[in-house]
Amino acid sequence: MRQFSIATAVAVTALSAMMVLSDVTPSHAQGRPGGRDGGQQDEDKEAAKRKKRDEEWGNQLSPLPGMRNAGPCPYVKVLYDASRMVEFKDNREASNAVIYSGEIQGISAGCKYRGADPIELHMEVLFALGRGPEAPPLSQSASKDFTYWVAVTNRNKTVLAKEYFTVPARFAAGEDRALYTDKLDSIVIPRAGEGVSGANFEVLVGFDVTPQMAEFNRDGKRFRVNVAPQKAP
Repeated sequence: MRQFSIATAVAVTALSAMMVLSDVTPSHAQGRPGGRDGGQQDEDKEAAKRKKRDEEWGNQLSPLPGMRNAGPCPYVKVLYDASRMVEFKDNREASNAVIYSGEIQGISAGCKYRGADPIELHMEVLFALGRGPEAPPLSQSASKDFTYWVAVTNRNKTVLAKEYFTVPARFAAGEDRALYTDKLDSIVIPRAGEGVSGANFEVLVGFDVTPQMAEFNRDGKRFRVNVAPQKAP
């Protein structure tokens, strides 16, 4: 396992990853005094939109037990436009043209930090992965690698680090779906000082989708791999 900073990459095993950021100074500090100016109102509106979108798309976040910290954890969520990937044969959007599909079904996360220590975040991401009618016969290929990314941002949406990971799906004979949990053992986010809390950061997760896939998700379209029979080998 290799560490990486904002500008470098890291290799990841199937069930273990580590992300380390260089020291950053967020644009907002915890407990900022002052009235509710226009910028704060805009943030409140954006937060309301995120909450509604999370409720509509089942964005599930459950805490990991046994982790204590001196303040709130970073907000962890699945990015709406990259929450699913559906690969179609010849770009034909139809259930019988699905090759492979994947969906991020939930995230468990927890963090810990004390004093001026960096934030150490642990995550588990649950994937539902599938073969569609146009997938190669199992006699030719019983596995498929799916790529997803994790990005750390600060409150003004600046991306501080982004890294890509691979999730392997292994399909048993006669099966077109596989569940997989990927564990990211340590995402380390340095802080500029004790006054900077986890609330200043967001951690986003999503599939490595094409612009067409992102538009498909954005339009609210849904095809699952088990809506049509598999082709005979």
